[in-house]
Amino acid sequence: MKENKYDEASFFANYSVMPRSTGGLEAAGEWQEFRSLLPDLQGKRVLDLGCGFGWHCRYAREQGAASVLGIDLSANMLERARVMTDDPGIEYRRLAMEDAAFSAGQFDTVLSSLAIHYIEDFSSLCRQVEHCLKPGGAFVFSVEHPIFTALAAQDWHYGPEGEKQHWPVDSYHLEGLRQAHFLGHEVAKYHRTTATYINTLLESGFSLKRISELQPTPQMLEQNPAWQEETRRPMFLLLSAVKN
Repeated sequence: MKENKYDEASFFANYSVMPRSTGGLEAAGEWQEFRSLLPDLQGKRVLDLGCGFGWHCRYAREQGAASVLGIDLSANMLERARVMTDDPGIEYRRLAMEDAAFSAGQFDTVLSSLAIHYIEDFSSLCRQVEHCLKPGGAFVFSVEHPIFTALAAQDWHYGPEGEKQHWPVDSYHLEGLRQAHFLGHEVAKYHRTTATYINTLLESGFSLKRISELQPTPQMLEQNPAWQEETRRPMFLLLSAVKN
């Protein structure tokens, strides 16, 4: 299933006013952790899967990347990315991640931010990423954490006074489609376990370098008390791997 909610007017309007949409990378809570997983991008050829508004593409060029290709299924996303970008070293292309087919060793680094949980076949994607990376190339990505995606509701269990009592987890090992409620819409996402993410990478010819579940730091908690919720359950899973 290749659902394209971001080209639906009301959904895109809601997404466009999110803090990460208006404030960029610094407004994305997981950004500092994601950035720490990235390799040195100086002189690198970079592919961004699900590039959205192009924030990561522009960051890669700021870090000295030789070229960046950002692909996304959404025409709305790419139109906004092009408006925000003035750099001949960045190319945006309308293309679903599932349909991406690039030459062997075409890229030095492949990254993806909060997009891979929208695709059904992670194994096929890993094989294509492995194919298009040079030996030793990096694959860095973030997804919604499997504890967060296990139940389609993606919400707390509330007490009689509306207090958040706990985060329910059920059907964890039943991987597959979840019709999640996001930004006032039903959105197709795909749940898979942490083990599936890691083992699929290993089976596809990668070595795992680092895994993060984004535990809030004291500084994060001081700057934004809302991060206290993230100490109760992980919302993000971030992985860094290299092609063998």
